[in-house]
Amino acid sequence: MTNDRRPLILMSPALLWLFGLMVVPCLLILALAFFRRGLYGGIEYTWTLENIALVFDPLYFKIFMKSAGIAGLAAGIASVLGYAAAYAIASMPRRHQPMLLFFAVLPFWSNYLVRTYAWIVLLNREGLIVNLARWFGFEGEMPKLLYTESAVVIGLVYNYLPFVILSCYAPLSRLNPEIAEASRDLGASGWKTFRRITLPMTVPGIATGFVFVFVLSIGNFVTPALLGGGQFQMIGNLVYAQFLTANDWPFGAALSMVLILVMLGLLMLQAVVTERASGGKKQIDG
Repeated sequence: MTNDRRPLILMSPALLWLFGLMVVPCLLILALAFFRRGLYGGIEYTWTLENIALVFDPLYFKIFMKSAGIAGLAAGIASVLGYAAAYAIASMPRRHQPMLLFFAVLPFWSNYLVRTYAWIVLLNREGLIVNLARWFGFEGEMPKLLYTESAVVIGLVYNYLPFVILSCYAPLSRLNPEIAEASRDLGASGWKTFRRITLPMTVPGIATGFVFVFVLSIGNFVTPALLGGGQFQMIGNLVYAQFLTANDWPFGAALSMVLILVMLGLLMLQAVVTERASGGKKQIDG
C-alpha cells in the first residue's frame, strides 16, 4: 500500500457515512421540492416550480426573516458571552483550564429538552426569577418573561453557548503571549493590544461560533415551541408543520432547501473570513 493512498482509504468510511446519511437525503429533499402535493397528501410526481415560488410569498418570507433575526440576535449574544468566557479561561493558569472547560460544556451532559424545560420553570409567573424579584421587594406587575421572543433567544443562547466557548478557546489558547508582550513593550495599552492583536488573530474562532449558533438556531423548532408557547412561528416550526401536520412534503422540502442554501452560504463566508484572518496572522508571525 503506497503512502499516497493510505489517507484516502482511512477517510473512506467517514466519507461513505456522510454521503449516505447527509448528501443522499439532501438530494432527495431537493428532488421533492419540485413535485406537487397530492390531493389527500403525499406526493404527485408532476414537475413544478410552485413550491419554490411559494417560499418567497410575503407571508412565509416574513417568517423566514423573523427567524433570521432571532437566530442572528442569539448568535450575536452568544458570540460576545462565549468569547468573554473563552478569553477568561485562556487567561487562567494552564492547570486550571481543563476544569473550567469541563464546567463550560457541562450542560451538554443533560438532555436538550430537560435544559429547555428548566427555563420554563425559571421564567414562568411563579418561577425562581419572579420569586427572587419579590424577595428583593419588587411589588409591581412583573413583565411577561415566558412565551416571548426574549425567552426564545435566552433558550437558544443558553443551549448553544458552549459551542462558542470551545470555538473561541481554541485560537485563544494557541496565541503566542510574546506577541502581546511585545505590543505592550512598544507602548500599546492593554485595550489597544487586544483590539489590534488578540481580536484579529482570533476572528476565525468567533466566526465559527457565530455560524454554529446561527445555523442551529434558525432551524430550531423545539425552543420556539416550548419557550415561545406557539405565540409565533420560526422557519423550523414551519418545516415541521409541513411534514408532520399539513402533510405537504414538497413545500416542506422547498423550505428545507432554502435553509440548507443559507447554511452553505454562511459556511462559505466563514471560510473566507478564516482564510483572510489566517493571512493576517501569518503576516504578524512573520
